[in-house]
Amino acid sequence: MEIIAGDQPQHHFVLVHGMNHGAWCWYRVVTLLRLAGHRATALDMAGCGVHPARVDEVLTFEDYSRPLLDVLAALPPGEQVVLVAHSHGGYSVALAVERFPEKVAAAVFVAASMPAVGRAMAATSDELHAYVGPDFIMDSKEFEQKNQKIKGKPFIFGQEFMAQKGYNMSPPEDLTLGLMLVRPANSFTTNNPEEGVMRDENLLTMGRYGSARRVYVMVEDD
Repeated sequence: MEIIAGDQPQHHFVLVHGMNHGAWCWYRVVTLLRLAGHRATALDMAGCGVHPARVDEVLTFEDYSRPLLDVLAALPPGEQVVLVAHSHGGYSVALAVERFPEKVAAAVFVAASMPAVGRAMAATSDELHAYVGPDFIMDSKEFEQKNQKIKGKPFIFGQEFMAQKGYNMSPPEDLTLGLMLVRPANSFTTNNPEEGVMRDENLLTMGRYGSARRVYVMVEDD
């Protein structure tokens, strides 16, 4: 793929990874964006990638998404970014757009969960799980929850799942990298009255999240 940095407007892309992954999974995309003259920032959500928190220290989905929320909060007045989400990262991006719509030029969902206004974000996850069925996750596994304040169990993709469904069209070295770097994470989709974010039907509003420019990228072979 040839990248030419010409006279096109340059943007600041902020990239949000999916479940169990981290900023590292965007390394090829970050390279291409920067070669094209854009700014590109890949983030680790709390407890993911090289973020120092342990999975049992991240109590809520808002805590999990805090690295993204903090980046948007710190932007100078008038500056906007293009948010890009993959998979489970769509929920963090939706939350960020709702909180900071004036700082988001566009939200791009790349084969990502894109929740709807007026529905709990976790409803999208419920529908996905019902559609693919329990056998879809293959050898992925859950761990015992060490922190009883967190409902649900930490989860990690299995080696066969990643090889056959996650990285089946990727170079083999990317699968090796992924298997080395994935970390357990909580999805925060379990029905928990204390969670408040993923199960809040009034969280995403038409005036904020609903008014933002949203782009969905459907990957046919995903």
